[in-house]
Amino acid sequence: MTVATPTLTAYVEFASTYSYLAVMRLEEEAARAGVTVRWRPFLLGPIFKAQGWETSPFNLYPAKGRHMWRDMARRCAARGLALTRPDPFPVNGLLAARVATAIADTGERARGIRALFAAEFAEGRDIADPAVVAAVLEGVGLDGTALAARAADPAVKAALRQATDDAIGHGVFGAPSFVTADGELFWGDDRLEDALAWAAGTAVRPGRPQGA
Repeated sequence: MTVATPTLTAYVEFASTYSYLAVMRLEEEAARAGVTVRWRPFLLGPIFKAQGWETSPFNLYPAKGRHMWRDMARRCAARGLALTRPDPFPVNGLLAARVATAIADTGERARGIRALFAAEFAEGRDIADPAVVAAVLEGVGLDGTALAARAADPAVKAALRQATDDAIGHGVFGAPSFVTADGELFWGDDRLEDALAWAAGTAVRPGRPQGA
């Protein structure tokens, strides 16, 4: 009897700094854990607007924003990743999210997502520019021109909306977020190992806290 490979759905947002950290190591960590990743670009904008926010909480709360950028600098240095603060921040990630959605969820989608995050946060390139997006994807062996054009496809737009709705349905409130096959939600790059362990069935599973 064939045993199904454990899966983990990764919800990533192109405006999210911590998604950059997770994206750049997710495949390697997942392979080590024996878990298959389902890549789901989504949009935080509708989630933030439901809270009455018109921008990133890192902009709304300056002390939190300053800490985040220093934390990102420390983490990127430790992992050997370049870091450039996008201008403006947060970047408009709608185009990149649509284009990533247009890529088949295989190694190609993972490769495209990594390249776009690196272009944004390592190189400071404008991923809201169709020409930049196309060039970035061409650089990793994808048909960037065709994919950038597909961003306007109603089916692609609907798929991105569905991914965002699915994220909301799972209780996602930030990025990156990881959802296991049994619906357990993990939030943040620093919870990636926990998410993979849960997906692989190797995590210690607690009961619900009293009163929850």
